[in-house]
Amino acid sequence: MEYPPFIESIRTRGLDMKSVVCSTFSVGWFGEKKQGKRVINVLCFYTNGTVNIYARPIEGVTVVVDLDQMKITRYIDRIKVPMPKAQGTDYRESTQKPPFGPTTNPISIEQPEGPSFKVHGHMVEWANWKFHVGFDLKAGPVISTADVYDPEKRRFRSVMYRAFISELFVPYMDPSEEWYYKTYFDNGEFGLGLSSVSLQPLNDCPRHAHYMDAIYAGANGKPVVKENVFCIFERYAGDVSWRHTETGIPDLVVTEVRPEVTLVVRMVATVGNYDYILDWEFKKNGAIRGNVGLSGILEYKATSYTHLDQIQKTNEDIYGNLLAENTIGTFHDHFLTFYLDMDVDGIENSFVKAMIKRKDVTNGKSPRKSYWTVEKMVAKTEDDAKIQFDLKKPADLLVINPNKKSKVGQDIAYRLATGSIAKSLLSLDDYPQIRAAFTNNQVWVSRYNRTEQWAGGDYMDQSHEDDTLAVWTNKN
Repeated sequence: MEYPPFIESIRTRGLDMKSVVCSTFSVGWFGEKKQGKRVINVLCFYTNGTVNIYARPIEGVTVVVDLDQMKITRYIDRIKVPMPKAQGTDYRESTQKPPFGPTTNPISIEQPEGPSFKVHGHMVEWANWKFHVGFDLKAGPVISTADVYDPEKRRFRSVMYRAFISELFVPYMDPSEEWYYKTYFDNGEFGLGLSSVSLQPLNDCPRHAHYMDAIYAGANGKPVVKENVFCIFERYAGDVSWRHTETGIPDLVVTEVRPEVTLVVRMVATVGNYDYILDWEFKKNGAIRGNVGLSGILEYKATSYTHLDQIQKTNEDIYGNLLAENTIGTFHDHFLTFYLDMDVDGIENSFVKAMIKRKDVTNGKSPRKSYWTVEKMVAKTEDDAKIQFDLKKPADLLVINPNKKSKVGQDIAYRLATGSIAKSLLSLDDYPQIRAAFTNNQVWVSRYNRTEQWAGGDYMDQSHEDDTLAVWTNKN
């Protein structure tokens, strides 16, 4: 705030320095041979009239700071555009109108006998599950030693040794001077755990939730305690887990319905403008589900454009959508990579690709001309287990224990059930994609190595291509 060129930049824009706030951004890596310095970019925003600082960026001004010297080493003021209006940008509920303001009656899930789960330290027991909840500065929530109870064998059987979000890649699609470096790695560069926030009872989590604190070593080596970082609760939203109505038996109608009640472990990480709601959900049928909800505020770009017609006349690529006068929402992605160390009925597990293939009926013994069947392939090498999803080649992805069989001789297995399918569209030689080569495939399976847990490498800030999942698996 005392740097003369910056003071001049604020003055020429007609802004009040008292309403200027600044934040730090990672610089990335773009082929530089030597770096080795602790360097950040500083960008600034204007609060005048709103708490939504992201809606009013001071576009065109970039400050490069060497953190070892605590000096500005480069200063850029390249373009000047109008400051977006403050009106209508305040996100606080008290400023909202229906339907975003308070319009519905309060909702509460009652449990007259209390919750069904038990917590002993960081061990959780619920229904047929028991598991450990841990905290990591990078990943946030870590689920360990998840076992499911088998009522026939009368013992717990291991499912998963450890699971967490290994990396979170957020590349923006604007190659301009002010934006090209915005290719964030929210785990490695910022830390989901470090960015965790205290949860708000009855809003972040329902009634009867159990809360846990997080403790970690601060920059000065002293313990830091964050209260209510985790909440654990039973979720019921009126869904059905299983049902059947049988009308085929004379003089008897059988209806059986079971509600879908699950157990959720939740943490929220606020990384700058975005809030990630991180849920690990356990179901009675043995399923484990990783859910990520995205909330918060877009990162906006200020522009001179006020209407789409102006952009169409110039035919300029604005790298996003015009959302309001002088405001662009820049195109970008969020790629979440999960680390899953499975222990399906023990530690000796294999990866199986069960491919669904069409067969043609050629013997003339059926009016049918085709059907499909399943062919299984056990991955022998890491190359066998690099999976790119193709809707034309459907397959089930299984983690099996080849040494354990069911009563009828089937492999004991867990299926990897995918949600939405995503793939980066950046070129493979683009520097952000080189660093994020772990997104080149949707699924990778590697031989266990305790040093290979972070998909982008141990140290993401200004990282190159030398320590990623794509490099480790070249050992094949």
